[in-house]
Amino acid sequence: MSNGIDFRPCPVCEQSHGRRLWEKGALRLVQCLDCAMVYADAVPAGLASGRYYERRSYYLSPDKLDSDYTPIRFERELRLFRAWCREGTVLDVGCSTGGFLHQLRSRFPQAYEVLGADVPGPALDYAESRGLPVSRQGFPDFDSSEPRFDAITFWAVMEHLERPKRFLEKAARLLKPGGHCFILVPNLRSLAVRLLGPKYRYIMAEHLNYFTPSTLRAFTTRLGDFEIVELGSSHFNPVVLWQDFWSAGTEVPDEERGRLLKRTTAWKQRPALKPLQLLYEGVERLLGFMALADNLFVVLRRKS
Repeated sequence: MSNGIDFRPCPVCEQSHGRRLWEKGALRLVQCLDCAMVYADAVPAGLASGRYYERRSYYLSPDKLDSDYTPIRFERELRLFRAWCREGTVLDVGCSTGGFLHQLRSRFPQAYEVLGADVPGPALDYAESRGLPVSRQGFPDFDSSEPRFDAITFWAVMEHLERPKRFLEKAARLLKPGGHCFILVPNLRSLAVRLLGPKYRYIMAEHLNYFTPSTLRAFTTRLGDFEIVELGSSHFNPVVLWQDFWSAGTEVPDEERGRLLKRTTAWKQRPALKPLQLLYEGVERLLGFMALADNLFVVLRRKS
């Protein structure tokens, strides 16, 4: 640690042989010469500890909350989750205000016993105010004396972590044999990144890890406790692609991100736009098939 900065090795292979790739504001990305993982090798203390997220107002902004609690907000995650876990005990790590668990419990009230975990703060307080059980204990500190969960989810979490391997190891200890771990992260090989490079808004200071299909596979199988049962690509936001193409490549303010999320969520629910929605869904499926969609997902099964 030097001047509030933590210098770290590759989060996948733990080597320190990297070449400088991109710089964007305070973010410095390197690519590992051993496994090709792209990551921030210098992490500010607030991001490393999680304190940065404790008081962040974005998660409680009206636009963000309204969008997170609409039925379509987590439709892709729910579809993936239900394909592999039809019932049981579920832990959502990085649950924020609880949108995913709210949808899971309200749609399938008899199927799941749910628990949310995140950095203590207003977002977790809001999840609890919606009647969701939460844990304020840091996930790596959970009691793992015996397996407790049938499923653990990391929706848009692993990219934020200084030590993601530690979280994956804990998930392996907390999952029952045959249980599933779900991970969703931004896709460094997406169409958006190929076209925009570091101008893309989700190449940002709070994102410390940048996975490709190959590095995500290496990260999740290196531990040896999991087998991959599904690996793919999903989500596509053409409005972000258009806006970032014409932007200066600077960080997008939270207020603007919230407004766009609210607008695109409303467009997806507007019956008059059904033809465009069908076209959009077709493009998203094609990009997913080509592993060019905005995000990557992997479903892991805990070995016996």
